[in-house]
Amino acid sequence: MFLKRDDPHLLIIGMTGVKMGDRFVQIGCAHGGRLAAVAGKVGLSGRAVLVAPDEAAAERGRKGAENAGVLIEIETAPPTRLPLDADDFDIAIVDDSGGLLGALSDDDRTKAVSEVRRILRPAGRALLIGPAPRGGLGGLLSRAPEGPRFADAAQRTLESHGFKAVRTLAERDGLAFVEGTKPRAG
Repeated sequence: MFLKRDDPHLLIIGMTGVKMGDRFVQIGCAHGGRLAAVAGKVGLSGRAVLVAPDEAAAERGRKGAENAGVLIEIETAPPTRLPLDADDFDIAIVDDSGGLLGALSDDDRTKAVSEVRRILRPAGRALLIGPAPRGGLGGLLSRAPEGPRFADAAQRTLESHGFKAVRTLAERDGLAFVEGTKPRAG
């Protein structure tokens, strides 16, 4: 007998570590339910913002927020020019599970990660979420992705932009979670 979790978003909530009162921004939205689950944790004392690269991603965010009954500010802008103030967020999640960063040129990817660093407060965390090889039966039945692993590329990207304590938190359920911290000074 296969058991199914009651909440399909427990993994993403646990990996983000978002808590009541946090100022949270997500860049990209491949799944509105995941966004809403995390946004619901900041409560009314926090702030949840989605920066969607296009109207389709913004609509996924709107539907996710509406279905979960959470408040999310939604901005439509490219990840290379975030319409947000510097040093304003505790955590920035880049949802690359739909290929947002992967579709950018090297120069634009550099600009996008620089923007993430700019909007994070000192000691704020960046969390990149992208595809990971599946384990178990799912891994046996699916083809392995070609090219470098997302987690390795994400770690190199964060480190090259001055993030500290960069590490892969997990690769589970087809997703990789890579985290880095903005230094307190500099």
